[in-house]
Amino acid sequence: MNPYLKQYEWSNIGAMLKNNKATPKQESKDFSGNLVVITGATSGIGYETARLYASHGAKLLTINRSLDKSKALKQEIEAEFHVPCDYFIANFSQIKQIQTAANMLASLDQDIAVIIHNAGVYNTKKTFTVDALEECFQVNYLASFIINFRLKEKLRKQEHARILYVNSEGHRFALAGLRLDDLNWERYHYTGLKGYGSSKTAQLLSMFQFANYFLDSGVTINAMHPGDVKTNMGENNGPVYKLFKHFLINPSSKPPVLSAQALYYLGTSKEVEGITGKFFNFTTLEIPAPHALDETAAEKLWKKSVELGELSWT
Repeated sequence: MNPYLKQYEWSNIGAMLKNNKATPKQESKDFSGNLVVITGATSGIGYETARLYASHGAKLLTINRSLDKSKALKQEIEAEFHVPCDYFIANFSQIKQIQTAANMLASLDQDIAVIIHNAGVYNTKKTFTVDALEECFQVNYLASFIINFRLKEKLRKQEHARILYVNSEGHRFALAGLRLDDLNWERYHYTGLKGYGSSKTAQLLSMFQFANYFLDSGVTINAMHPGDVKTNMGENNGPVYKLFKHFLINPSSKPPVLSAQALYYLGTSKEVEGITGKFFNFTTLEIPAPHALDETAAEKLWKKSVELGELSWT
């Protein structure tokens, strides 16, 4: 029995369908001198977002898997926009590398103006990391949690920062909610949509917890559905899925620069200053699915994430 079905407001689903056809608000303000951290910036949404922030003068620090692609991005950004574009190499399918990246960010002397958690993966088949965790959960959710957790004191001391999740309307596919008692899908049947939706649900649940922690600190945290845009997401899933994606999904997909425009607006606009703990479809406020608003599940997830991330309040 699904405990959340009675909580659904079908008008929220209608709003989602309407908003999926909208275009994002845009912001043109200068952002010179501000440090922006972007994960997964060498392709798709992350790449376009890095270019857009750089075009407005921001300093970039990207966290990526590929050294070669990171070097190429640095060379491109610095040559075209004449702003610093540093990088750090980390594979989020390894908790030790996530922790190293988080520690590096926490040790920075410069304030971080915007953090964009963009790195992600979509698997049609159940896949595990070297840490024996389901990969979507670790890469899409746990990595961002560890980074936010390690940065929480630095950001509070700064008294300003905007944290943005590249989330997804796909969180709605986790209809029964996040199954904390079966994160590795041993008792329940795994599908790509369920696994991906669960990881994005986890992001939203943690967002509300972080929003409470940062309340009145000048630090905000929000999530954004990036629209149905064309990216490399899912290209790792073999020839059948690739054909499906290339012929049935990509032709109707929008350019990822639209997602970048939304992320620039949410990261810099005065119109969203002070707004926190919210879910946006591009730049339009929406109400997430009921299972992503479960405060009890959020508290349990927080404790579990601290344990899995080998984190401590001290």
